[in-house]
Amino acid sequence: MTQPLQGTDRTAAHATPALALLLDVDGPIASPVTRDVKPDIIADMVALASAGIPVIFNTGRSDAFISEQVMEPMIAAGMPANTVIHAICEKGAVWFSYTSEGPGPIHVDHELAVPKAYGDDIRRLVAEDYSAHMFFDETKRAMVSVEQHLDVASADYLAEQKLFDADALEVMGRHGLNAAILDHHAPESDDTADYRLDPTIISTDIESVRLGKDLGASRAVELLAAQGITPLSWRTVGDSRTDYAMADWLHHNDHDVKHVDVRPADGVPVKPYTILTASDLQLADDVIHDEAGGAFLRSWREALSI
Repeated sequence: MTQPLQGTDRTAAHATPALALLLDVDGPIASPVTRDVKPDIIADMVALASAGIPVIFNTGRSDAFISEQVMEPMIAAGMPANTVIHAICEKGAVWFSYTSEGPGPIHVDHELAVPKAYGDDIRRLVAEDYSAHMFFDETKRAMVSVEQHLDVASADYLAEQKLFDADALEVMGRHGLNAAILDHHAPESDDTADYRLDPTIISTDIESVRLGKDLGASRAVELLAAQGITPLSWRTVGDSRTDYAMADWLHHNDHDVKHVDVRPADGVPVKPYTILTASDLQLADDVIHDEAGGAFLRSWREALSI
């Protein structure tokens, strides 16, 4: 497992912080409309991390996206020296850590990567048939992802996405790979797929079934343990049903955890741990995504007097 970045002061870290934050990025932190992060969210994350609260990103996004949209703004906002931020990308296949001096090494679990030949075919498929609505994400190292163009209406993209997903699944078959669309049971399937398609409101990720937010949670605990940090409690934050896997894993492994759902309209499942939504902050039902995520960051900062 990755060791702390060279030059970090492990003795300065809080060994048992009151909270650790495990944050999905798209939705809770980055706007799904603009794809960037608001300055006040950056400021609150810097303040929390500077006070010894671990801030860890657990995302399907690439390390390049995190570097541009999260790391660089946090450094520019005055992140103190020796503050370490961990970023677990591509649902656990890629991870790195950064300080105010920049990123450490990028780690990739190549065993979890989608075969390159399949990715090449999806790149061609997007270029030939779907480029008006979506683009191929060239920054991914293990997953294959396509994403909605910013200037395309959501309804138009989602209609086209269904066609793309069906084509991408058919290409899987041509490569002799076994795959399924997330939460979709194919007739006569034995559910032993090696890969899955995970459609979101702005993208489709094509990935190993071994990837997931639970793998990211496991890596997060190991990264903190390598620093000698054991949080008293965790707060996981997401905007989809798949993000609950973070809290599921932590709860199953005897960590105290509460999960924040910033888009509860997807449906709030029954879980053995506390689930929070914007209504717990006395906010209206239409406060979702990064507006809700930002409100929770500010509430934790205020509760901890940071």
